[in-house]
Amino acid sequence: MDISAILEDIREHWHVYATMPFIAALIGYITKRVAIEMMFRPLEFVGIKPFLGWQGVIPANSRRMATTAVDLLTKNLVDPQEIFSRLDPEEMVKELEEPLLKAVEDVTREVMEQYQPRLWELLPTRAQRLLVDQVRAQAPKVVARLMREVSTNIDEVLDVNEMLINAMVRDKSLTCRLIKEVATPELRFIARSGIWFGFVIGLIQFVAWALTKQPLIMPIFGFVTGFVTDWLALKMIFYPREPRRFLFFSWQGMFQKRRQAVAKDYGALIADEVLTVRNVMEAVLTGPKSDKLFAMITREVQRTIDAQASIAKPLVALTVGGVQYQEMKKAAAEKAIAYLPETVKHVESYATDALDVRNTIVTKMQQLTPLEFEGILRPAFQQDEWKLIAVGAVIGGLVGELQVLLLLH
Repeated sequence: MDISAILEDIREHWHVYATMPFIAALIGYITKRVAIEMMFRPLEFVGIKPFLGWQGVIPANSRRMATTAVDLLTKNLVDPQEIFSRLDPEEMVKELEEPLLKAVEDVTREVMEQYQPRLWELLPTRAQRLLVDQVRAQAPKVVARLMREVSTNIDEVLDVNEMLINAMVRDKSLTCRLIKEVATPELRFIARSGIWFGFVIGLIQFVAWALTKQPLIMPIFGFVTGFVTDWLALKMIFYPREPRRFLFFSWQGMFQKRRQAVAKDYGALIADEVLTVRNVMEAVLTGPKSDKLFAMITREVQRTIDAQASIAKPLVALTVGGVQYQEMKKAAAEKAIAYLPETVKHVESYATDALDVRNTIVTKMQQLTPLEFEGILRPAFQQDEWKLIAVGAVIGGLVGELQVLLLLH
């Protein structure tokens, strides 16, 4: 080994040697940025299936990601029964009073005009008002009773897991945001770590090239830079779970270290985007268990009509036949259900405050063990992280080969 020849070569081509650690740092950064973008983009598959193409790792596995997130949510953070028991039936009725009474009046008039149009027209206005007022007087009690039944048996009318999973799968960008916004500092760290890790490997590359002048050195080191920096950055996000001392400094996985901030961000996203009152209402009214809710409503409406019929015998019992009477009750229930979506919108603000999903999640997240806490973000990386590492390694190798071409030609 001729040291003087090596030093002479370095002096003669100092600009080439000087760029090596910086190019390696650039490789480290680029491979990280590409790996991060490939996690989230594109939302839909682009290419020719099944031969060539790509879909973001998270959008491609949105159902698995959503299922994992929802399992964590319902097992460790949110108890649906406890959450929905916070809704006060009396307060709900108070919030619904104006639209509820309007709906009751409209339903009563429409049903009477449909089944007893002539009699309804012949009734004096005062008699019409009396009948409507009697029904309106019963409505708040009926709704309060119904609310108590629903809140104590929420599982009968709402499949919370299915609702949450469907909301996240339907909107793939929501699943991406759930990870991207919560893990923004970690993703930024991954990209920036590539610069420092790459620079160090570039210094080793500097020495290896000066000693060997082998063309394979550059692509090999590029490959290693991409592979090692991706792998190391991913590990440093999650490990160690507890603070550990390494020589002169201590380190804890970034995600674990940011527990307080992560809990707040995650709680806000779930409360504002996933477990919202609007999503709950939609699932209750249109989900697979909605027929049980409608059966409850039908039963309560028909019970109310039966109670009113005994009071208004001259109007109902003597003028409506048995079959027609049953049809009238059924029609009233159907109309009440049709009014439901528009009516319940008025309770959204109260229900959001009462459920207090955000603070519940934040508090429960802070009580999780480090391993359980890791489960919030880790599934987004774990199963497919080899793809991200492999992409980083390949890009690093290609850039290393480009360096060889520039050095030799």
